[in-house]
Amino acid sequence: MNKKSKYPLINFWIISILALIWNIFGVFAYLGQTFMSQKILLSLPKPEQYYFSNTPAWVTAAFATAVFGGVFGSIGLLVKKRVANFLYSISIVSLLTYQFYNFFIQDYMVISGTKLLLPISTTVIGIYLIWFSYRMSKYDILN
Repeated sequence: MNKKSKYPLINFWIISILALIWNIFGVFAYLGQTFMSQKILLSLPKPEQYYFSNTPAWVTAAFATAVFGGVFGSIGLLVKKRVANFLYSISIVSLLTYQFYNFFIQDYMVISGTKLLLPISTTVIGIYLIWFSYRMSKYDILN
């Protein structure tokens, strides 16, 4: 993609569509966690039951802001608007707030081993999407 072209290449569309799909999965995860039935909650191991039963409202709000900010940022990419940068930035700050709680404040469950894959991948993808949207702004793809 050269700096003079205002028309995105196919990789822009592929990345934007994949970003939207990824963030929609995040919305489903948020909704599943937030509206978990009592029956499902009681089927979980005790540490996870305590975690989901005692999550503060500000953590749930951070989770919601992260995933919905990501979805709207992805929509911003697809309609080629610079607001995607801002929305992805809000999303990553909210994600880091949510993860700070999970790693450093809550003491109901241990997050290690394979449980680290999702937090690491969401952070890496979130940072990549900020960089990507910023880069597309520099190339005047986003206006």
